[in-house]
Amino acid sequence: MKFSEVTVVRIYLTETGELQKTLLAKLHDEEKVKGVTVFRGVSGFGRSGKMHSSSLLDLSLDLPLVIEFFDKPDKVKHILTHLRKILPAGHVVSWNAHVNED
Repeated sequence: MKFSEVTVVRIYLTETGELQKTLLAKLHDEEKVKGVTVFRGVSGFGRSGKMHSSSLLDLSLDLPLVIEFFDKPDKVKHILTHLRKILPAGHVVSWNAHVNED
C-alpha cells in the first residue's frame, strides 16, 4: 500500500454564532480542501471554563463543535495563514499524518 504525507487540522468551536458557516464556506468554496467533517460534542469546556453541554432542561444550541480536515502540508500551511484572521487563538490543533493512496 502506498501512502502520502498530509497535515490534519482540528478546530474547536461552539455552535453559537456564524463562525461555523463562515469557516465551512471558506474551506469548501475558497480553499477547496479534500474534505471536512464536523463533530458535535455532548459536552466540553475551553479556556473560559464555561461548560457547554446538552441536557433535557437546557434547549440552547451552544454545544461544542470540532471541525476537522486534512490536505497536503503546503496547502494546509497556506490555509492556516488565512484562518488565523478569523479564528480565536488557541482553537486550532494540527499534526502530520499519512493517507493511503490507490
